[in-house]
Amino acid sequence: MIPKGKLIIIGGHEEKGEAPGKNLIIYKKKKSLSHFEILGRLISRIPRAHHIIEIIASASSIPEEMEELYVNSYKQEGFTHVGIIKVESKEDAQNPVSIRRIQGAHAVFFTGGDQNKLVTLIAQTELLAAIRNKYYCDEHFIVGGTSAGAMAMPETIITGGLIGSALYKGDINIAAGFDLIKGIIVDSHFIKRGRFARLAHAVILNPSCLGIGLEENTALIISDGNHAECMGSGMVILIDGSKIGATNINTVDFNTAIIAENLNVSILAEGSCYLFKERKFLPGTLSCIG
Repeated sequence: MIPKGKLIIIGGHEEKGEAPGKNLIIYKKKKSLSHFEILGRLISRIPRAHHIIEIIASASSIPEEMEELYVNSYKQEGFTHVGIIKVESKEDAQNPVSIRRIQGAHAVFFTGGDQNKLVTLIAQTELLAAIRNKYYCDEHFIVGGTSAGAMAMPETIITGGLIGSALYKGDINIAAGFDLIKGIIVDSHFIKRGRFARLAHAVILNPSCLGIGLEENTALIISDGNHAECMGSGMVILIDGSKIGATNINTVDFNTAIIAENLNVSILAEGSCYLFKERKFLPGTLSCIG
C-alpha cells in the first residue's frame, strides 16, 4: 500500500537560535524559504484556515523545555493551533483523547533525543496505529521527526553503536522502529558526529536497506513512501548495499575487522531527489513535492 501522506526526516539541530527566547527558526509565511523552514513550508500548502500541529517530545530527556521551544516557535510564525501530546508511558500512548487529536491533526512532529526511549514508549500502541493510518490515508497529513525522531521512522533502526577505527561484530545495535517506511535505515547528525562507519555497518548487516545519513539542518521530504527530495543547508549521504560483493559479515568473530566490497555512495543536496525503490538519483531541480 502506497502512503498518501508525507514524511519529513531531519538530521537534527534545525537552526535552533541562540537569541533571547532560543526559538527555532520556522517557516515565515510571508517570506521565501530559507535555511531549514521545512515543516512550515509543507503545512502552509494544506488547504485549511488553521493548521493543527501536534508535537511529541517523548524522546527528549528534557521534554517540557523541548515542548515549550517548539510551541513558542511555531506560534510566533502564525501556527496558533499547536499542541503537545504527552507520552510518558505505554498507557499514555493508548489514551483515546490523544488518538482523537491525531485523527484531527494536519501534522505530527517527533523531537530529538533518544530513539530507544521513543520506540519503547510508542511502538505497537494505538497512538502509533492512528498516526500510521492517517499517514497512509490522508494526502494532507505530514509526519515529521528530527534526530531521534527521524531515526525512529523506518521498519529497521539503529539504536546505538560504537564508532571506532574499524568495524567489529557487536559494535552496532539494530532493532525494530515505527515501520512508517520500509527499505531504509536513517542516521542523523551524520557529518557532525562522524557516523559514516556506523551507517555503513548497519547497511552491511541489512543490504536490502538503503542507508540515509542526514546532516544537521538538512532533511528529506518523502512522498509516496519512495520519492525523496533534499532540503536544507547540508548534505545527505546515501549508502546502497544492494550490490555488495565480498564480505565477511556473516562469518566474522568479535576480534576480526569487517570488510565489504562495492558499497555505493551518493550525495544529495538542496533540490536534488532520489527514488528509494529504483535506487535512482535525480539531480537538479526535479522536485518530488511539487
